[in-house]
Order: sequence, then C-alpha cells, then structure tokens
Amino acid sequence: MPGIRHDLADQWLPARMGIEITEWDPKRVVATMPVAGNLQPYGLLHGGANATLAETAGSIAAALNAGEDRVALGLELSCTHHRAARSGVVTAVATPLHVGRTTSTFEIVITDDEDRRTCSARLTCVVRDRAPGA
Repeated sequence: MPGIRHDLADQWLPARMGIEITEWDPKRVVATMPVAGNLQPYGLLHGGANATLAETAGSIAAALNAGEDRVALGLELSCTHHRAARSGVVTAVATPLHVGRTTSTFEIVITDDEDRRTCSARLTCVVRDRAPGA
C-alpha cells in the first residue's frame, strides 16, 4: 500500500502481536493472531488484543477501498467480546458495511479455532487525500 512507512516496520504493533494477513481484497480481509503472548492476567485473550486484530483487519480493508493517493485513518472502533479464547489462533474477517468518499465502515468478526464467534467489532475510518510528498 502506498504511503506505508517501511522504515518503521520493526515498530508495527500487529507484527509484535503475531498478526498475519492471510487474505486481502477490498471486499474481504482476513487476519490471524495467536492467543499465546496476547493474554490478560486470567489467562484469557486480552480484549485489547481483539481490538488490535479488529482494527488491523478493518484498517487494511479501508485502505484497499480508499483509492490511489488517499489514506484511511481509524475514527471509531467498537468491540463486543462474546466468549473467551484461551489457546490457539483467532481469525478476523473484515467486510465492508459502507464505503463512501470520506468514511468507510467495516464489520469485523473474530472466531476461535472451533469457528465460534469470540468478538464482533465495527470500525469506521475517515478517508483523506494523502498530503503532498507524504
């Protein structure tokens, strides 16, 4: 994606959390994340890890839909945590609910290894022109 700061790749939060993008298309972005290493003190997947996974998948989908010389920036994220994940890998699937000229909204469904929904999220991004020279 144009405009990505590759010089900061070692500081990207998704990489530190083990998030991998397995599918990317404007209509569907799929990302996975290991539960191990992303726990809260009770041994469950941290809600903030779910939020990071959801925002990563949704932001990539927004960027893919933004168009050439445009950027998508997170505006609002909402997560509902339905069930705990204790091990394995969780998978996020981001699909567009609305793709407009200035905003885009995506539904992100996170499931566990048994395909049970663990989290439902909604991300709205604002879409702006890329600053000249950025």
